Amino acid sequence: MLQLLKTIWQSDGTFPSGSFAFSYGVEGLAAMGAVSDRDTLSDLTQTILQQRWAPFDRIALVQSFRARGDLAQIIRIDQEVEAATFGETQRDGSRRNGSSFLATHARLGNATAISLRDAVRRGDALGHIAVMQGALWQSMEMDERMAQLASAYITVSGAMSAAVRLGVVGALQAQAVMNDCLPLIDQLSAAPVPDDARLSSFVPFLDIAAAQQAQASLRLFAN
Repeated sequence: MLQLLKTIWQSDGTFPSGSFAFSYGVEGLAAMGAVSDRDTLSDLTQTILQQRWAPFDRIALVQSFRARGDLAQIIRIDQEVEAATFGETQRDGSRRNGSSFLATHARLGNATAISLRDAVRRGDALGHIAVMQGALWQSMEMDERMAQLASAYITVSGAMSAAVRLGVVGALQAQAVMNDCLPLIDQLSAAPVPDDARLSSFVPFLDIAAAQQAQASLRLFAN
């Protein structure tokens, strides 16, 4: 039950991880008219889970988790995420989110968070969120599967929160979309991750929307 409680704690929307500042691409797509109701939002979040989170963020998280505090290995994974992330907006958002996540855990006294935060400050590491989640949650003795569930849940709940704040859907519709995504999260996180898995992602519409939104004169979210 302690594993479950840690997972709930880390995926709780009130945990100050900095994710409230990110729309996970919803703002850009909403501005383009591509996301406007429950159905299109559900399609978007499930696509993000299948084509971005599962083959990319999840792989980075699991590899960082399996590094078991090896700073050099964690930094290598972090650099791979940097190189494989298309678009400055997406890279910057991931780094800023990771830095906020590290800062919170460092203030809570987590030694791994302090070490990684210092590595980011020195410029040795970049602090991408999925990599930092894997490293930190392993140090907290969370189960690998639970860590994946927390990561996927945070991704979807962040998109839902943004959609509500942007007026794309109401709170009840957002909860319905979250409910739609739970079986998919369970299914995707159950698939094995080989040690030699490579990062891959194919969400060009999301990259385009993020790039266009970055040029907007008025934005509510960082990405």
